[in-house]
Amino acid sequence: MQLRRERKCTIEPDRTEWQVRCAFNAFCKRVLKNEAIHTYNERRQQQAREMTFSDLTSQEENQLYILDNQYEGEEGESFQVAGKKITLKLLAEAMRTLPNTA
Repeated sequence: MQLRRERKCTIEPDRTEWQVRCAFNAFCKRVLKNEAIHTYNERRQQQAREMTFSDLTSQEENQLYILDNQYEGEEGESFQVAGKKITLKLLAEAMRTLPNTA
């Protein structure tokens, strides 16, 4: 009879270990499933906020950039070099006259 009790004791921990493994396995599967759902929802929300450039109207496209008009109209800012007043327009014209060197 004592032999049976020993067997029972060795069998019971195996069952408990199996139950723990099954519970941990179920836990891992649930965590992975929840993470997949979270990632899917995150992507769906991001796609709802994003828009491709081809979907933009021309008015929206024009809001994406700005042109620099510093050389138009007034001569703008100037600075002094060796007692001469150098304007941005004068500097741009001087640079255009320089020869192209490669």
